[in-house]
Amino acid sequence: MAKAKYKKNARGEFETKIWDGTYNQDGSKRRKRLVSKKSSADLERQVNQLKHDVENGKYVHNSDMTFTDYASQWLQTKKGVREKNTQAMYRNIINTHLSFLENIKLSEIRNSHFQLAVNRALDKPRTCQQICITFKQILKMAVADNCIGSGMYEMICSDINLPKYVCKEKRALTQTEKDAVLKADFTDREKAFVFIIYSCGLRRGEALALSKFDFSFDEKNPAVSITKALIFDGNASEIKPVPKTENGFRCLPIPDSAALFLKYYLSKLQGTQLFTCRDGSLITHSSYVKMWASIVKKMNHAAGGTDVFPVINGLTAHIFRHNYCTNLCYQVPAVSIKKIAQLMGDTEKIVMDVYNHIVEEKENAAALINDIMAL
Repeated sequence: MAKAKYKKNARGEFETKIWDGTYNQDGSKRRKRLVSKKSSADLERQVNQLKHDVENGKYVHNSDMTFTDYASQWLQTKKGVREKNTQAMYRNIINTHLSFLENIKLSEIRNSHFQLAVNRALDKPRTCQQICITFKQILKMAVADNCIGSGMYEMICSDINLPKYVCKEKRALTQTEKDAVLKADFTDREKAFVFIIYSCGLRRGEALALSKFDFSFDEKNPAVSITKALIFDGNASEIKPVPKTENGFRCLPIPDSAALFLKYYLSKLQGTQLFTCRDGSLITHSSYVKMWASIVKKMNHAAGGTDVFPVINGLTAHIFRHNYCTNLCYQVPAVSIKKIAQLMGDTEKIVMDVYNHIVEEKENAAALINDIMAL
């Protein structure tokens, strides 16, 4: 005979206390007393019913807060410490793609609202992904705050249909672009920026944050230290330290050809920052956009193109970084994946996820086996 799960108390009743999904003022869980005079099995049915009600949002904080109001609260609470660009992305999703829910209570959000938010942006697959990520994170905090039940979260977020997203293929510099780097009639500032991102593979923000004090022009080992990055907040800019984890802080060798010019460029600077506005202040977003447009235009002319018929298209600073890593990967095993990750300021996993196809191109398993296993 099966043993009863619950025992009788001194009054001859089957009794237990179960969390009702709410909290006391001190943050502890509020528990509800359940009693049955019939049997342990009857009490167990009551317990299971209460757990089901908690999961499906019956025992939650009563609130008239709308979904978008709560979303704004989530943004401030959970994303307040994130980078400005990340915050801007989430803010845009909330203000642009979730604003139609401004009159819907958080407690009334359903699966259809989630799917409708995605459907309104079906022509932008990447945006749909961002909507999905944002929506789920908002609801996860709502569960933690006991504004909706965990069971409701599953029902709201399950079976959401997203359009297929194909990530743009990363590319290295074309031979035409490489030749144009050497032929273009750059200003010294433009040339310094191009040489840095080409020769060191820096992220745009890391290059723009550089100062004189980050360089060491030892005759045998010229190098640049990466400890900070410039980020844009609208048109304004600020400098923040790069994360020390995952190879954030690093010291990179500078090829001799680039080091020679950079040493000259630094000697001519009146201030300490390499890239500034005319008044010496940190470079703004609009100033950077103008500088980059000028760089691309001059490379295009050097390659034989015109403003009307350009031969260089879609060129970004990040393509220079991709070109740097691509060239390093072609040197495996002379340089290890671990070392490439250190130079890039990334993890080994990220490098392998993005550049594994290059490493595989270099592998010739048949020839290798023939050499080492020959009798």
